[in-house]
Amino acid sequence: MEQRSKNELPGAIPEVSEPTRSDGWAERIHERVRVPAPLIRRRLPSGRGATEQPNNTGEGEAYLNLRFWVALLVTGIATGLFGDFMMYILFHFEHFAFGYGPGDYQSRVERASAIHRVLSLAIAGAFVGPAWFFLRKYTKGEKSEVDEVVWAGDGKLSFRRSFISGAISEIAVGMGASIGREAAPKLLGGVSGSLASGWFGLNTSQRKLLVACGAGAGLAAVYNVPLGGALFTAEVMLGSIALPVVLPALACAFIATSTAWIYLPQHATYVNLPAFHFTLSILIWALIAGPVVGLLASVYIRLIGWISHHRLKGRIMAGGPLVAFSILGAIGVAYPALFGNGKDMAHRAFLGQGTLLLFLALFALKPLVTALCLGSGASGGLFTPFLSTGAMFGAMAGVLWSHLWAGQSIGAYAIVGAAAMLGAAIQGPLAAVALVIELTHTGFGIMVPIIAAVFLATTIARRIDGYSIYSARLPAEAPDNEPRAEQPGATERAG
Repeated sequence: MEQRSKNELPGAIPEVSEPTRSDGWAERIHERVRVPAPLIRRRLPSGRGATEQPNNTGEGEAYLNLRFWVALLVTGIATGLFGDFMMYILFHFEHFAFGYGPGDYQSRVERASAIHRVLSLAIAGAFVGPAWFFLRKYTKGEKSEVDEVVWAGDGKLSFRRSFISGAISEIAVGMGASIGREAAPKLLGGVSGSLASGWFGLNTSQRKLLVACGAGAGLAAVYNVPLGGALFTAEVMLGSIALPVVLPALACAFIATSTAWIYLPQHATYVNLPAFHFTLSILIWALIAGPVVGLLASVYIRLIGWISHHRLKGRIMAGGPLVAFSILGAIGVAYPALFGNGKDMAHRAFLGQGTLLLFLALFALKPLVTALCLGSGASGGLFTPFLSTGAMFGAMAGVLWSHLWAGQSIGAYAIVGAAAMLGAAIQGPLAAVALVIELTHTGFGIMVPIIAAVFLATTIARRIDGYSIYSARLPAEAPDNEPRAEQPGATERAG
């Protein structure tokens, strides 16, 4: 049997060929080998092996031994606590910028004066620009990209750089920057796995698995989406639904989520939504809208990838966020919903609150102001900005569709649009469906249209380009001293 690489992720299936049968029928039998072997060694009377079910494979180098499970427990608890702390920073600076009072964050922004809105973001830019500049200058070479260290590295992350960068990101979001809040808890979940792996002496494959579990658990903890977080780990971070991946992903997600309940609420992120019901109208709409969302997602992801590569660097980036955030503040005088990650914007669309022109404006502007913030040198997530953009498209297109075929709530269209955009954006359709259902605690009645739209959007985006909001933002590889041999499919991967 061919020796597997030590850095290979779990879930691969070794194949062993057996000789031709004596009765003359030539066949090649693929036998999956499970390591470690089960406690009961004897097969059933049929002679068929348990590992003929494809996900019940061997663990490879990422052996799920006792030390791994103890490290995972530590990772899950630390991830939940880090999630709480990052959200404490976020909420504190939301209140610092726009006060307390009734209503959600967007309501407080709307009550603030025009000069208040601009000043809040200008102050944020004046702080986070120099903060990120000096952090990157004095921690140069330290890893703080969880996707990169799992997909192409050794799973090691810098606690110092990751923690400080995450805190700065939450300050920026709290004061109105149009970036996602999930980047910091996702990163610190990965850091938790990286540190725990070192403490318990895990190998490289175990560490990468644990870092991926921590990243998905960070997402799960701050959004109260344990199933979605586990599927994010398996489908997006590791690309495997095999049991050696799914089991630790689920465990880490539920541990982190339940730990985060110390501070964060146990209810859905988007509350008080109605129970939407299936109609033929929304199914036909989903079949039409899904491919359109896939096309739009491809354009937006390309924009994000281009901006990420050409974002401000060096000393100029110290002042970049001041300029970019101030521009966002000026736009936010007319459209305060653009402040922050877009959570409240999506919530109102799910409730069917808004007009056609408002949905159109926010749909067009949200990706642009998010790209503006990232281009200035800011670091942050894209999960909620893309979800809210999809919600705006769904609500806008739903209003138009209702003139042709009435009978469905605008909020239902917004949820389908959000799920489709999220699936295409993260290139994880299963995770996207689970995340939207858990985020809203509704949508079961329109599950078929949701799945149809997610499938079509993700398929179209994958066919057109294939990048996700995570792979598009990976830093450029360092040039080799010697020309690299061309690999099959290299042109497709390069896009």
